[in-house]
Amino acid sequence: MDTNLRTRIRAGDHDAFGELFDAYARSVYNHAYRLTGDWAVAEDVVSLTFLDAWRLRERLDTEGGSVRPWLLGIATNVTRTTRRAARRHAAAMARLPREEAVRDFAEEVAGRLDDAAQLAAVRTALARLRRAEREVLALCVWSGLDYAAAAQALGVPVGTVRSRLSRARAKLAKHMEPPSGRGQLKGDRTTAVRPIREGNR
Repeated sequence: MDTNLRTRIRAGDHDAFGELFDAYARSVYNHAYRLTGDWAVAEDVVSLTFLDAWRLRERLDTEGGSVRPWLLGIATNVTRTTRRAARRHAAAMARLPREEAVRDFAEEVAGRLDDAAQLAAVRTALARLRRAEREVLALCVWSGLDYAAAAQALGVPVGTVRSRLSRARAKLAKHMEPPSGRGQLKGDRTTAVRPIREGNR
């Protein structure tokens, strides 16, 4: 992204911000989904990320390359806030009297379409990672940021990114390994956690 566009964004140019959205909304959406595992929440994160980006536009440096790390850093913070709010809401709802459950046929249909066993294994493995490890994994492995860009997005040293990513990969490898002697999944167990490069624009 050129310096002129950065300058226009900082100045509050609506057309420039539209270009920013068109260029990076999909990347922010993918990142948010990888952190939350929920498409609806990911959509909310996209909206909130660009609202925050507009509010924080004057903090964007006039010099630099891709704005993607800056946006993914905002998206990571928004996701943290969203997840905290969801936990508070869930806790409040749990205190209310329970109503008779109504069967959700949409979930049943989605379950038939998914490779349930593999997705469950991946989600379980990811859930066992610390939040900081999941964030680094999402930025470096799935969003394709290099260590420096991920460090910029998270506001941490490059060495911290390296160590978190190393721990995350080691834990995933351990948790994705099926118990010996019991029914193992045939085929490639790690398909869902392979790097999906989106490229640095």
